[in-house]
Amino acid sequence: MAQSTLDTMPGASTGTVVVNEPLNFWAGKRVKPREEKNAEPVFEPATGRVLCQMVPCGEQEVDEAIKSAHAAYLKWSKMSGMERARVMLEAARIIRERREKIAKLEVINNGKSITEALVDIDIAWQTIEYYAGMAGTLAGQHVQLPGGAFAYTRREPLGVCVGIGAWNYPFQIASWKSAPALACGNAMVFKPSPMTPVTAVILAEIYKEAGVPDGLFCVVQGGAETGTLLCQHPMVAKVSFTGSVPTGKKVMEMSSKTVKQVTLELGGKSPLIIFKDCDLENAVKGALMANFLTQGQVCCNGTRVYVQKEIMPQFLAEVVKRTKAIPVGDPLLDGTRMGALISKPQLDKVLGFVKQAKEQGAKVLCGGEPLVPSDPKLKGGYFMSPCVLDSCRDDMTCVKEEIFGPVMSVLPFDTEEEVLKRANNTTFGLASGVFTRDISRAHRVAANLEAGTCFINNYNISPVEVPFGGYKMSGFGRENGQVTIEYYSQLKTVVVEMGDVDSLF
Repeated sequence: MAQSTLDTMPGASTGTVVVNEPLNFWAGKRVKPREEKNAEPVFEPATGRVLCQMVPCGEQEVDEAIKSAHAAYLKWSKMSGMERARVMLEAARIIRERREKIAKLEVINNGKSITEALVDIDIAWQTIEYYAGMAGTLAGQHVQLPGGAFAYTRREPLGVCVGIGAWNYPFQIASWKSAPALACGNAMVFKPSPMTPVTAVILAEIYKEAGVPDGLFCVVQGGAETGTLLCQHPMVAKVSFTGSVPTGKKVMEMSSKTVKQVTLELGGKSPLIIFKDCDLENAVKGALMANFLTQGQVCCNGTRVYVQKEIMPQFLAEVVKRTKAIPVGDPLLDGTRMGALISKPQLDKVLGFVKQAKEQGAKVLCGGEPLVPSDPKLKGGYFMSPCVLDSCRDDMTCVKEEIFGPVMSVLPFDTEEEVLKRANNTTFGLASGVFTRDISRAHRVAANLEAGTCFINNYNISPVEVPFGGYKMSGFGRENGQVTIEYYSQLKTVVVEMGDVDSLF
């Protein structure tokens, strides 16, 4: 029963899967919704077909899940780092073993290509493996004080942490948030996006199978109301949220009522700067990677592509040729490089941005149209042709606002000083990129870009070893890398007196 949807994956194809099992998970098992009211349909993006129903968790269910997580935390936090590491390594092994099945289910629920989904699942197990390796290294300091007295610090877990995920990387985000949390000795209650509720519960089952105490990683389904209940719950110590800036502000505000720690990974409108001395072939490949992964629905995408005037014609010719050649279609086919957008409203919103860009004077060099693949079962899917916009200006909506779709805006520039000013003239600050052969310029530009990540001569690679997070309104706190341990733990200072108390009284 527990693995049934996953077990059907080897023979599954687009348009054939229906998910009937409960999608909540706490106390070590899947949990049926208490009431079937307020159910929302969950769609398969490639076909527009209903995949399952998502029933949001109410107050009682959220409370049950958090209490279940707290009970597990009391056991897990008493284990040594090495003991926790062994369980986490087993979870990583199970994910590796089932990567094809999990990736397939991810594609059916999310619409991205199977080629990308397999990478996402690999990043998920690598993240768990990485933090398993860190679990046994968590330690404090010893400080010698006068007169033989001393102090030491203890790195302790926070307690029950809440993870709120996004729909673009459902399984990967659940792993990115849970791995460091669990390594530090915390429990986690995870709420996936209501549009992609299907794979987080698979991760919960895998943690259970690997040997975590029942309740250590719980999954509650729901939208804004369920999220509010999680952020306001008195037993929650921390909230880690991935999503939009407006929702991030609300999460921060709600969490402040009970002074919870918060990590926010929010939107972006990242600049990619291409200098005339670049390797043009690599710059074009970088621009494609910066804009069209996951149908352009990536928060750190380099959607403002600044190209030095001298190479603009060659760059545009090559980037348009390659964009037109991107195979769009059935995301479960190995040859597909772009699948369907997440929903009909998202598709309409992105097409609306393209229409508005044209009205404001941008020129569509290719794409930007709804696309109906030749396969009849895909005719209700949310597909569009990837789009390149030329003649863009910094004051256009398509250059200022996050589109979250396969739309690249290309802008000319003259000098380094000018392009840096323009690149930084945004409220966002998640990522940035630069292509140049000049090593001094590369590091100088990286130092001056106001963003949490800067890619030099590449774009959109996210190794688990390096921190990821934003500047400005793109959020704060970090995911991945060693530093994330600090966001899932707290320091206690213990002061030890070896002699008599030196009293003023």
